[in-house]
Amino acid sequence: MTERLAPTPSQTVGPFYGYALPFPDGGEIAPAGHPDTITLHGRVYDGEGRPVPDALVELWQPDPDGSLAGAAGSMRRDAVNGGFLGRNGVDFTGFGRIATDADGHWAARTLPPGGPAAPYISVCVHARGLLHHLFTRVYFPEHTEANAADPLLASLDPARRETLVATAGSRPGTYRFDIRLQGEGETVFLEFR
Repeated sequence: MTERLAPTPSQTVGPFYGYALPFPDGGEIAPAGHPDTITLHGRVYDGEGRPVPDALVELWQPDPDGSLAGAAGSMRRDAVNGGFLGRNGVDFTGFGRIATDADGHWAARTLPPGGPAAPYISVCVHARGLLHHLFTRVYFPEHTEANAADPLLASLDPARRETLVATAGSRPGTYRFDIRLQGEGETVFLEFR
């Protein structure tokens, strides 16, 4: 008689994204010297409240006029080896990719997102222990009326809604947005089908 063994549970591999996906100045989304630049920063925390030192945070956003087009050619690549040469420093890309540091901290310099509804920045988080990356959003506290009318924010109870709204810093144009992967104060994550 042959005994049946249970299948081996799935496991994460990597984190390989730490080697292949980050690029220099990944958080420098706004053109250099632009007068309307804002800083968005925070930390990624695990379920026990510890900083995640090897997470990767991607940001996708419209420009201040609400356009999602981005600028063609604003992310320059080496034609020979495909390597990243850098942003051109003039055009707004609407995209950033930031690796967290040893304290789980990340920061991006960008422009305020625009649009007809509540302005937000889309966020994608890659981290160890995740089988799939996570999606969330960053809304801004000064857009009280637009935020109240946003269908996603309106569908959440106040404590959960709070996890999607950045906190204004002491300096104008500075916002903090912490991402909690699990546990108390867990960030609201979105599921796309």
